Amino acid sequence: MSGEPASRGGAGTGEPRTRARSRPTGAVEAGFRMLARLRGAPALHPRGLTCTADVEVVDAAGEPWGVDWLDTPRRYAATARLSRAAGLPRRLPDGLGLAVRMEGVTGEGAPLDLLLTSSGRGRLTRHLPRPRADALGGPYSSLLSYRVGGRTRVLAAFPRRSGRAPVHGDPESLSAALERGPLVFDLCAAAPDGAWRAFAVLTVRGPLPLGEEESADYDVYRHSARGFTPGETLATIRRAAYRGSRRGRRERRGRAG
Repeated sequence: MSGEPASRGGAGTGEPRTRARSRPTGAVEAGFRMLARLRGAPALHPRGLTCTADVEVVDAAGEPWGVDWLDTPRRYAATARLSRAAGLPRRLPDGLGLAVRMEGVTGEGAPLDLLLTSSGRGRLTRHLPRPRADALGGPYSSLLSYRVGGRTRVLAAFPRRSGRAPVHGDPESLSAALERGPLVFDLCAAAPDGAWRAFAVLTVRGPLPLGEEESADYDVYRHSARGFTPGETLATIRRAAYRGSRRGRRERRGRAG
């Protein structure tokens, strides 16, 4: 009986298990590749506004984070892309995205990326995407956990409303809002069921001369920092989605050329 798994290609060879694990990721990669190729844009968040920005790390109140760049107040140059996940008409609620790329954090020339999605702020809803029509109507969360200084944390960006009227999440509305002044977000972290604690302030300033379909290929796995890394929950699926979206866009550009 001990030979039965091996004769079926199970524990003895590991092949069916490897193939079983690869099927979902292969399907995800293929699906995102096809969607990105059809759109000529990222598979999700196909249209967005990419802007100049900066991130200012604030003095740590309380226990140190245990991460060099979080425990050292400093301002970092950044870019930010605000977008709508499905590209629905601007007056309809949609999953809103906030992608941030910080420069100079790692000290090794590589950027640090954050990908946040409109969500709730509560202990459960911070892990769930929440469609929203107003880009300043609530927080943006990493949804899944990070490892920050060896601890499990969820990340979020809380917009400062400052008396502003609602801002739709489409590029045109965001551009108009930025003409009236920068958009400011408090970047926070919390234990999965704990209170939020600020670690930096993100200031989104003005649009860059990039097409709405263009993206900087944000990837939280390729662009992380020591002591500040995304957890492994759904990591394989998310990596496959990133790969598929990048491949589809490259293929579309190659075909157009």
